[in-house]
Amino acid sequence: MASMNISLPDEMKNWVEENVQTGRYSNASDYVRDLIRNDHKRLQTLRVALIEGENSGKSTALDFEAFIASKKKLMKL
Repeated sequence: MASMNISLPDEMKNWVEENVQTGRYSNASDYVRDLIRNDHKRLQTLRVALIEGENSGKSTALDFEAFIASKKKLMKL
């Protein structure tokens, strides 16, 4: 496994250490790897959503009044 050194402000370093102390992570590297994995998943999800949006066809204008009316009906206002 490759190694990487990073510098963090004290506040961020303390945050990492607090998260490790909870027992959820075995060490700071484990915590950072989890952050990177989650960031990667989030970006992949966003990319898929953007591609689906592009492939969904031409957009239509939003009827704002009808949208509000439908939301009010759902909320029973």
